[in-house]
Amino acid sequence: MDISSFDLFPLDEKTEILPFCSKDDELNNFLFDDAKNYLADLMAVTYLLVDRQTQKTVAYFTLLNDKVSYDPEERSLWNRINRRISNNKRRKTYPSVKIGRLAVSMDYEHQGIGRAILNFVKHAFTNGNRTGCRFITVDAYAAATGFYIKNSFDFFTQKDRKDATRLMFFDLKPFKDAQKKN
Repeated sequence: MDISSFDLFPLDEKTEILPFCSKDDELNNFLFDDAKNYLADLMAVTYLLVDRQTQKTVAYFTLLNDKVSYDPEERSLWNRINRRISNNKRRKTYPSVKIGRLAVSMDYEHQGIGRAILNFVKHAFTNGNRTGCRFITVDAYAAATGFYIKNSFDFFTQKDRKDATRLMFFDLKPFKDAQKKN
């Protein structure tokens, strides 16, 4: 779905949050009860996607800084990541942005809005980005891992496969390289 027909803007302390209800109470509560606190504490920024015609919040996502760090127990993954990076730039940590929350209203589910939001974030951090950012990370709910896999995210580890959330990542460099070719 093309989200350009909706308004997309960062939440601020004065923003009136329009009605929103996803299938997940924790995500609903975060938007109404915590998002402004995270902003005030400079911990995360929440972006709202709003349908002005219906006066509803279509979706929201929260971004915060993160890093991908070397884990000696996950050498094969680290080798896979490092192979993508030139030798003189290899480090023990790499800059990333974390999608702390991503939720779509039940009224707008299954319309490609989540995918469009991920594409927006990918473009935002590969075009005119103000800081270096190599990866997008997410602690995906187990039920949402399929969505992230369809959007080319990979698992960091198999250690968390039975956990409620799975740490996943997306490498922005191949995405940026593909943009240059098009």
